[in-house]
Amino acid sequence: MKAQKYIMATRFQGLPNLSNFKLVEEDLPEIQNGEILCEALFLSVDSYMRPYMDRYPVGSTMIGGQVAKVLHSKNPKYPVGRLIVAYFGWRTHTIINPNDEGDKSFMSTITLLPDLGSLPPSIGLGAIGMPGNTAYFGFLDLCQPKAGEVVVVSGAAGAVGSLVGQIAKIKGCFVIGYAGTDDKVKWLVDELGFDRAYNYKKVDIKDSLKEAAPNGVDCYFDNVGAELSAAVRSHMNEFGRISVCGSISAYNDTQPRLVPCAEPSFVFKQLKMEGFLVHRWLDRFPEGTKQMLKWIQDGQIKIKETFTDGFKQMPQAFIDMLQGANTGKAVVKV
Repeated sequence: MKAQKYIMATRFQGLPNLSNFKLVEEDLPEIQNGEILCEALFLSVDSYMRPYMDRYPVGSTMIGGQVAKVLHSKNPKYPVGRLIVAYFGWRTHTIINPNDEGDKSFMSTITLLPDLGSLPPSIGLGAIGMPGNTAYFGFLDLCQPKAGEVVVVSGAAGAVGSLVGQIAKIKGCFVIGYAGTDDKVKWLVDELGFDRAYNYKKVDIKDSLKEAAPNGVDCYFDNVGAELSAAVRSHMNEFGRISVCGSISAYNDTQPRLVPCAEPSFVFKQLKMEGFLVHRWLDRFPEGTKQMLKWIQDGQIKIKETFTDGFKQMPQAFIDMLQGANTGKAVVKV
């Protein structure tokens, strides 16, 4: 069998472009005892891939998760036809031994997709997958929100931010979201139940915060960084908590940005800010997945996916996602 995969052909400089990627084929061997042959059904494009690929040498396979189907198996735990979530990267077919005791990093995890009923299996890449656990643990464990508090979410219409805002509403908070289009703003308020939402490209952030949160902000879930985050920090209440998930506004920068000095807000308002990588909660992922699935099934959390059709569209889907073309989770359907 032949597999197709995308490699990073040249190092990214600013926003990735199509010439940074190369589609290559490789012959797969016969599977051995303990191994499984998997075929990708849905692949994920996520913003973390942009800075993470800077750590890999040119020629490396693009990293990322996929929902895959077991085509052939010599491992009784993974029967033919079973769906899994795994971090095989941008590949159409993969042979792996799930019992391999070698690499035990987050990127080596293989999860059997639970019974989803009528829900699409692609949510294994979103609300009940890594983004869902990112929202669940990154918000609840670090911000520790209390009912009645004011929560701000940047990148609020993305895969993680849209879930954080809904979790905050479940916890009884007043939620303010920032997104990049008027349609996304409308979706946040009308569909997801955000109390306020703003197009950060059209408003003065400080004025919008004074309007939506006249008594200040208690929790901030930061996906964006830079100037927007500086404005939110300056409007926070004493003992405010900030969870830093990402800084997508700067991922494609070729020159450093100048933003206001952050220390005065931290000192005089006694703020707490903590960055995180979701794999710190890897041993608790089943807890997060179970709760996120229950909230979805109960109708307390709504999901939205933006699909791109075709494996050969992976690079363009990735570039589009980095420019905010998706609402909710960006997924490529093979």
